[in-house]
Amino acid sequence: MLTIKRLTTLAFYRLLSISVVLLLPIDSKANQNTQIKILVLGDSLTAGYGLDKNGSFPAVLEKYLRASGWDTTIANGGVSGDTSAGGKNRLKWALTKKPDVVIVELGANDGLRGLNPNNTKENLAAILRELRQRKISVLLAGMLAPPNFGKTYGQEFKKIYLDLAREFNVPLYKFFLDGVAGKPALNQSDGIHPNKKGVVVIVERILPRVVSILKTLKKDQLRDQNK
Repeated sequence: MLTIKRLTTLAFYRLLSISVVLLLPIDSKANQNTQIKILVLGDSLTAGYGLDKNGSFPAVLEKYLRASGWDTTIANGGVSGDTSAGGKNRLKWALTKKPDVVIVELGANDGLRGLNPNNTKENLAAILRELRQRKISVLLAGMLAPPNFGKTYGQEFKKIYLDLAREFNVPLYKFFLDGVAGKPALNQSDGIHPNKKGVVVIVERILPRVVSILKTLKKDQLRDQNK
């Protein structure tokens, strides 16, 4: 039979155990949301033009990262037909998703339309400037202009991304369509947009660069936690 003394003792130890739990250090990994948010700011090449939702670049990249052990969620900020100017204009809205990393893939439509490379560079610089101000990690994906505008235009266009990567000190993946452009088996019937197999090739090639950024981001987060 429980006596008053026995009940008092049990109550005391129960209160003591609760107090000890409350005083224990919190495991930051178990109690903090460590999921990394990635935004892909791009055009039809990342929007998934002609593909189902699961076949788009952001969806496939997220799948590969999760398979590699990275807890990530990737927002598809690709808009078909978008130019660098369009990307700049909708940047602040896209950032409401509060990403930790932004992959900037813009300029393909600028090149297809033969737009002034200086204007493209200014638009991309404005995007990178805003991301730097917000202290958001960036991977800049380069693009090449079609050959029909001539060699000089092509060189000027390619230089946009090289110059911006140096100016803003951000990693550059030199050509987003590397390994896919000009290969019919990896593109849709228009010869421009990657098909499902093409997207896989893009993801597999760009993946090491993305993982490198995530590793750096994690190191920075741990350093900040230990300050």
